Amino acid sequence: MANPSVIQGKMLINGQLVDSVSGDTFESTNPATEELIGIVPKATVDDVAIATDAAKAAQREWAKTDMGHRIKVLTRFAAALEARTDEIADLEVRDTGNTIKPMRQDVITAADRIRLYAGLGYELKGETIPATSSGLHITVREPYGVVGRIIPFNHPIGFAASRLAPALVAGNSILIKPPEQSPLSACILAELCQEYFPPGLVNILTGEGATGDAIVRHPDIKRIAFIGSVPTGMRIQHSAAEVGVKSVSLELGGKNPLIACPDADPDVVATAAVRGMNFAWQGQSCGSTSRILLHESLHDAVVERMVAKLKALKIGNPLDPNIDMGPMNSKRQYERVMSLIAAAKAEGAQCLVGGGRPQGAGFEKGYWVEPTLFSGVNTSMGIAQTEVFGPVVSIFKWSNIGEAIEMANAIEYGLTASIFTHDFETAMHLSRAVNVGYVWINGTNTHFRNVPYGGFKNSGIGREEGLDELLSYTELKAINWTPGVSSAAGSAWRQSND
Repeated sequence: MANPSVIQGKMLINGQLVDSVSGDTFESTNPATEELIGIVPKATVDDVAIATDAAKAAQREWAKTDMGHRIKVLTRFAAALEARTDEIADLEVRDTGNTIKPMRQDVITAADRIRLYAGLGYELKGETIPATSSGLHITVREPYGVVGRIIPFNHPIGFAASRLAPALVAGNSILIKPPEQSPLSACILAELCQEYFPPGLVNILTGEGATGDAIVRHPDIKRIAFIGSVPTGMRIQHSAAEVGVKSVSLELGGKNPLIACPDADPDVVATAAVRGMNFAWQGQSCGSTSRILLHESLHDAVVERMVAKLKALKIGNPLDPNIDMGPMNSKRQYERVMSLIAAAKAEGAQCLVGGGRPQGAGFEKGYWVEPTLFSGVNTSMGIAQTEVFGPVVSIFKWSNIGEAIEMANAIEYGLTASIFTHDFETAMHLSRAVNVGYVWINGTNTHFRNVPYGGFKNSGIGREEGLDELLSYTELKAINWTPGVSSAAGSAWRQSND
């Protein structure tokens, strides 16, 4: 007999909450307790084909709607999503291990971003180009048609709900593949989308890697967006290219530097370094400031303060609003992080805080890792080059600005950087010298509305979180008209064949 406390999830295909064609399912467990909390369908290639056909039909009708209509639909959807904040956040915590306060904020932020994209809808406009003196030369923006979106496990509802908005505002339909590690909030999202969107416009397919690959490889899905790891992003580019020419945007990993200059305040730097590590997500964030590059004059003071702050973090039940950090998202992630910590110790990095599993009652089960701080790290170490995606931060020491720049850029990633200095020229020099896509000066870990977010190098391609993302869901068409003599017959033919 089924356990009534275990969620029996459904997918959304063509406006219906359904199981997979095969009947296959997979399980989701609570990473704090390892208890089974949900069973969801495992979508197959056949499910993706059915969803894509439905999406194609829905998109043709949706593309005919006025922008005002799309804005109204998305605005109502945002309000409905926000109204279920507490329910969604509670489920997200049990499914991801992330703490309750930021999970509530994830839902609120998602609703806010949906409204942002809706508000930007009227910016989908072309240009008139004076190419010739007698002709008319204009550009218009056309939707791709059906687009695919693959979601990571750190912000399941936040990314799935908010990122469907720019695709729909631009006139597309969408297939969303939630993370297999934390798929349960997508079941609530499916219910909301069923209520607020036409059948087939939004399709949500739970599954594992094969499901995402089927979406990437479907020939009728010409636009793919992915947030996740560098290796998976590379595989997506390769798979997409094997079946056609597609538009692929990738927001991938980061090994992000925080550069503290001699004039920075040690208290401010230490606070920012800890905040920027996203411990409420156990460091499982592509934007985490996992490399702290300290000028030698600041080094000891900042390290002393960081040690105290990390030791003071409260680890425990992520549903408790007083808790600062929960468990890793999965057993696989836990084992990976622990292996990287062990490798750092073996290479000679000095572990100042943490480095193991918390002891005591409540930590017998689950995927717990202590907040961990390494010093004495150099750029040749694995811990300096590899994105841990966990609660692990490394300290580096530099003596001149050229050395700091070299350290900051000596990796394959280029997502974010934080710079702390009161000198304007130094701030501008460093912000231009670091090879990243998003820079904070005297700040960290804040995403500002309508400011494009994305990375250089292996941290990705394309920009999200604003007008740039909205435009990326359109293709630019040029129309050139040469004046001539129109005929009544020609007009009649067009009208009869429209």
